[in-house]
Amino acid sequence: MTDTVRIDKWLWAARFFKTRSLATDAVDKGKVRLREERVKPARPLRPGDELFIDNGADSWEVRVLGLSEQRGSAPVARLLYAETPASAARRAHEAEQHKLFREPGAAIKGRPSKRDRRQLSKASGAD
Repeated sequence: MTDTVRIDKWLWAARFFKTRSLATDAVDKGKVRLREERVKPARPLRPGDELFIDNGADSWEVRVLGLSEQRGSAPVARLLYAETPASAARRAHEAEQHKLFREPGAAIKGRPSKRDRRQLSKASGAD
């Protein structure tokens, strides 16, 4: 193991993004911040650094525990970081809210049919 690794490689290895190019794009767009600062994809990452990561589906606040340039299995990737208690509580609360309120169009796969459109408009109150 090295003492530093590029932030985009680490995000990919820790399985926050499916591909390294997705990780690079997220860092470029400001979706990943190191200690509340925007960074570039080549920024070296060290153990102990604190990251805010928004991968589209979830947002995480993590502390880097280990470094890796290779993508491994999910249990191995989970050892590379520790999520803050506040972040874990927020994500659990958002998951609970998502269970309680389902999006009206979530059950529809692909383009809605005429019947599906009628049900959507009825659910949203539009006539």
